[in-house]
Amino acid sequence: MAEKILIIEDDVVLRNMVARRLTLSGYETRIAENGVEGMRLVETENPDLVLLDIMMPGMDGFEVCRRLREENDVPVIFLTAKSTEEDIVRGFALGADDYIRKPFGMSELQARIQARLKSRNGGEHPAQRGFQDEHLTIDLERQIVLRDGQAVHLTPTEYRLLSYLVERQDRVVEHVELLKNVWGEGYEDATACLSIYVRYLREKIERDPKKPEYLHTVWGRGYRFGPDPVIESG
Repeated sequence: MAEKILIIEDDVVLRNMVARRLTLSGYETRIAENGVEGMRLVETENPDLVLLDIMMPGMDGFEVCRRLREENDVPVIFLTAKSTEEDIVRGFALGADDYIRKPFGMSELQARIQARLKSRNGGEHPAQRGFQDEHLTIDLERQIVLRDGQAVHLTPTEYRLLSYLVERQDRVVEHVELLKNVWGEGYEDATACLSIYVRYLREKIERDPKKPEYLHTVWGRGYRFGPDPVIESG
């Protein structure tokens, strides 16, 4: 069955062009010209991925993403001319999975879509399936994260990053490996994005994010999940 993509975009020319190209590539497409219509189609059409413009009249893309994340983990890719670091960080904080600046090429867009769908459909499943101590519980089988017995809400990208590290706990996972397997091909240089998400995770699971007990930085290499501190030889 073809995967379904919802395009929420108020520019009719761009909206129809993207829908046409994706349809020719084998996807099912649905279109919405504003945020309210887009929210309704998410509920009725259950898309596999959402392409979301930010600057729309009425309910903008940031608000649409915020509302989606209250009850839905569908991958969201922002399509927007808003390209400041502040806008990008805000989009990720609201739960977006990716961010493409206008103007963009269709080959880039399709590569990003394929990476997000591949991540959602799952990949390898190593042996380590969770972690538990007196403070933190991570149950990867049931996809549950608890901090001091309280449920921790993670965005889809935050959960993918945490689960990838937990499955490889006590091993240093290099930047390139994390970016390739959590974000997809073509993200190997996006270390700034990775550090932002590590910071978000620390704020949610650590007792003191400035003195992490679980998510350790190994300078110049990557990150390691584990309750023991990082010890580096000479």
